[in-house]
Amino acid sequence: QVQLVESGGGLVQPGGSLRLSCAASGITFSFNGVTWYRQAPGKERELVASITAGDSTNYADSVKGRFTISRGNAKNTVYLQMNSLKPEDTAVYYCKTFPLTYWGQGTQVTVSS
Repeated sequence: QVQLVESGGGLVQPGGSLRLSCAASGITFSFNGVTWYRQAPGKERELVASITAGDSTNYADSVKGRFTISRGNAKNTVYLQMNSLKPEDTAVYYCKTFPLTYWGQGTQVTVSS
C-alpha cells in the first residue's frame, strides 16, 4: 500500500522559514517525480515546485528564489525548503507523485505575525 505523509508545517512569522517533508512508503521515490502543491482557502490548488526522477526541478514564479525542492539522502523523502515566507504562502501543502499518482494528506502552513 502506497502512503505519502507530509510533515513540517506550522505557524511562522513573515520572513521566516519552514522545511516540509514528504515521506513515502510502498513506492520507490527515485523512480518517480514529486510535485508540491498548495491550496489556500477559497482558491484553487496550485503547483509550487516539482522534481523529476532525474532530479530536474521546476518552480512556480511566485516561489522562485525562495523555495527549494530536493530529495533526501535515503531517496524516499522529498523536501520543500521554504525561506522568506510571506502571508500569501499560507495554504495546505500537498505532495504528489508522478507519473504514478498518489497524494499525501497535506500539511498546514500559516504565515502570520
